[in-house]
Amino acid sequence: MTQSVLIVGAGPVGMTLASELTRYGVPVRIVDTAMHRTDKSKAMVLWSRTLELLDRGSARGAAPFVEAGFKVKGVTFVAGGDVVGRVAMDGIPSVHAYALAIPQSETERLLEERLAEQGVAVARSTEATAFVMGADGIGAVLRRADGSTEAVRADWLVGCDGAHSAVRHALDMPFAGETLLSDWFLADVHMTGYPRPDGDASIHWHRDGVLLIFPIRPGRYRIIGDLPYTEGQAAPVPTLEQVQALVDRRGPAGTRLFDPVWLSGFRINGRKVASYRRGRAFLAGDAAHIHSPAGGQGMNTGMQDAVNLAWKLALVVHGRAAETLLDSYSPERSGVGDEVLKAAERLTSVATLKNPVAQGVRNAVGRLLLGLPRVAHGVADTMSEVAIHYADSPLNGPGVHGVVRPGERVAPVAGQTPVGSGSAPRFALCAEPSAAVAALQKAFGDLVDPEIRPALHGGTIALVRPDGYLACAATEPGAVSTYLSRIAAASGHA
Repeated sequence: MTQSVLIVGAGPVGMTLASELTRYGVPVRIVDTAMHRTDKSKAMVLWSRTLELLDRGSARGAAPFVEAGFKVKGVTFVAGGDVVGRVAMDGIPSVHAYALAIPQSETERLLEERLAEQGVAVARSTEATAFVMGADGIGAVLRRADGSTEAVRADWLVGCDGAHSAVRHALDMPFAGETLLSDWFLADVHMTGYPRPDGDASIHWHRDGVLLIFPIRPGRYRIIGDLPYTEGQAAPVPTLEQVQALVDRRGPAGTRLFDPVWLSGFRINGRKVASYRRGRAFLAGDAAHIHSPAGGQGMNTGMQDAVNLAWKLALVVHGRAAETLLDSYSPERSGVGDEVLKAAERLTSVATLKNPVAQGVRNAVGRLLLGLPRVAHGVADTMSEVAIHYADSPLNGPGVHGVVRPGERVAPVAGQTPVGSGSAPRFALCAEPSAAVAALQKAFGDLVDPEIRPALHGGTIALVRPDGYLACAATEPGAVSTYLSRIAAASGHA
C-alpha cells in the first residue's frame, strides 16, 4: 500500500510540499485551522532560487507567479541622503535574475490553484491535535469548526504550521532563541514622490534607525522600520501619519503616502529547533525557524525546506531509496537555517546601529565594499539564495576539479527542462553519450532521468540531484554507480 503524508499547515510551505509530493505520486492530506488562505501581503518576495525550483513543479513552472508579480532589479543603500552603493540583480546567474515582488496572498492563491489542478483540496477550518507517534506511522485527531472529529492515521507527518506550531509542541522540540528588544512597523501603502526607479528597493540608514522601501508594483510600496521598544505591551500598530513622519525624517524627501493597504507592528524573534526530524515526523518553514525579515528570506527558506524533503520522502515512500536518505533532510536544511538566522541578525544589527561613530564606520565600509563588483555580486547571489549549498551534506559523493563541488547548485539552463521535473524524482546524468553512461541508465533506470544532459566539464560524468544540487562527479562511471547504489541500498533496487 502506498504510504501517505499528513501535512499540517497550508501556507506557502505546506502547499509547496503537498504539490511536490502529489506530482511524485505520494498521497497527501493537508489541513489548516484558518477558514481561508491569507488576504494579507505578509511575505513579499520570491527569490531567484525559489522561482527556479517552482519551474520544476508544473508545465508552466514559475510563469504564473512571475506574471502576477513585479520584478525588482536592484537595492540602493542610502545614508544621510547620500547613496552608499547599489546591489544590482541582473547579474544573478539565474534565468530569474531579479527579486519578484508578489504579495503572499497571491503566492498562496497560485499554489492553491496548482494543488487544485493536481486534484488536492486543502481541508480548512480543521485543527490537527492529539498526535501519537509510532514506529510505523502517526495517529492524529482532526477537529473541524462544527465540532466534529475524525481519527486519522498517516505514515508520515510534516508540521508546516508556523511559529506557534502544534506539531512542534507535540514533538516537544525546543524552539531556542530570543526576541529582540525593539519594535518594528510595517506599512503597505501607496506613495508618490519616490525618487528611485520603480524597479529599485532602497534601504535608508539614518541616525535614528533604518527604513526599508520595497516596491510591490508601480505606486505601491512596503515600508519597514524600527522604533523604540515599548516594554510590557505589544508592538504598536502605526497610523499612516506616523509612517509618513518617519519616511520624511529617515527616507527620501518629497514623498506622499496615501491609501494604506496594511499597517502592522511586530517584534523580531530569532528562533530555531536543533533538529528538523523526530522519527516519522518533520518540521519545515516557520515551524522550524523564524528570524528577522532582513533579507526577506523566511518564506523562501521554508519553501525550499519543502522541496528538499519532498523528493527524498517520495523516493522512500515508493521504495526506490533507503529510509536513511531522510537522515539528510535535517542536516542540510538546519545548516541553511543557521546561516539564514545569522545573516538576518547581522543585517539587522548593522542597519540599526545607534552609535554615531559606529554608523560612520558602517557607512564608509559599506561605500567601499559595495563599490567592488565582486562584493556586490556576492551580496546579490546571497540575497537571491542561488548561493545556498550543502557543502557538508552526508549525501555528497566524490567531486572533480573544475566542476561545481558536490552539494553546490547546478544552475538551470534556459530552454532546458529543469532537473526534478515530471512525475518522478530522478537524478540527472550530465555527460557525453557513451556505452558506459547508457549502462548506468539501464542499471539505475528508476533513479536516473532518461535524458542525458550536456557534460558540465569535458570527460566527466556528473550526477545532479532532483532538487538541482550536484550529488557527485567523476571521470569514471564506477564512482557514480557506487553513489547510486548507496542511495538505493536496502530498498531492493540496488
